[in-house]
Amino acid sequence: MSVIRLSFPYGESIQWFSPEKIDQLPKSPLKDWLLSKGSLTQKLRSHCAEFEVKVLGEGTLTPFSGEFPSQSQAWVREVLLCLDGIPWVFARTLIPGSLLQQKESDFLTLGTRPLGELLFSSDEFSPGRIEVAHFTPCHKLANLMRSLKQDANHELWGRRRYFSYHEEELIVSETFLPAAQQLIKS
Repeated sequence: MSVIRLSFPYGESIQWFSPEKIDQLPKSPLKDWLLSKGSLTQKLRSHCAEFEVKVLGEGTLTPFSGEFPSQSQAWVREVLLCLDGIPWVFARTLIPGSLLQQKESDFLTLGTRPLGELLFSSDEFSPGRIEVAHFTPCHKLANLMRSLKQDANHELWGRRRYFSYHEEELIVSETFLPAAQQLIKS
């Protein structure tokens, strides 16, 4: 798998909604993946022989408009979660600077380890609400999908999950790529 060289970030501004406010969620089993309360990392690992995290980029950026309203800057990490060599999920994490300072050694040393391991391996982080989005990818994400040899015109489903650490909150969004949607349906 070769990823074209685009400038980080690959993500885009997406409108997220509470699942109750979406007229039509996808049919199960994709719906079950979107609304799953447990660790997506664990769920993905149970569906493959080889699980891999490919880091696309990480650094301090200004979040997209409306993405993280309480923060003017956030540490952003974008990765692909791959199952048996196939990119299934594009994930984008936003961490406020004050939380990054408190947990710097945990976040900045993740490398190719999944963030889900950190978030679900201790009771320091509390998983919170889930929001869902249904959209057609725009420029950078569409180019990324083309470089992965996946249909860039395919409508995508994603989820955004909030995690609390004391008074701080971080956001993890996970977009199911066309290959994942196809394999989940079959």
